Amino acid sequence: MQRRSLLLLSLALGLMLGTAVPARGSQTVWSGLVIANNAEQPEETPMELKRLEGTLKELFGYNQFSVIGQSKKALVTGSEDWMAQSKYFSLHVDSKEGNDKIGYRLDLKLYQEKSLLLETEAKLSKASPLIIRGPQVGDGQLILLLVVQ
Repeated sequence: MQRRSLLLLSLALGLMLGTAVPARGSQTVWSGLVIANNAEQPEETPMELKRLEGTLKELFGYNQFSVIGQSKKALVTGSEDWMAQSKYFSLHVDSKEGNDKIGYRLDLKLYQEKSLLLETEAKLSKASPLIIRGPQVGDGQLILLLVVQ
């Protein structure tokens, strides 16, 4: 049930933001672990999230977003793997062969320290980001973001 709602969220986001992006030979994917919460005086949104700030506020209802871990990976062959990590969480991403001009097939694993919290397969579109709601963390929410740049 949770996987279905996560996939529906990413599909809906793709439709909300979707405009076609022409395919290129090599593309870079930015992966981020983001903590969202409400603050009386929110800090400025990090540059990596500026383009998505309005969408994140609308989807999650929080007014502050902090990047706690990130990674950039150039996808050349389409079968690369990488990790975005923070002090307590890590997102392992494995890009699978069979990617096409529309996007990338990814295996995602979210860990809290050494405990596996989520394992799923997703498709990252070149036209829109993949946004996944993670677990509650303190007074906020962990959000997983993957964006083709």
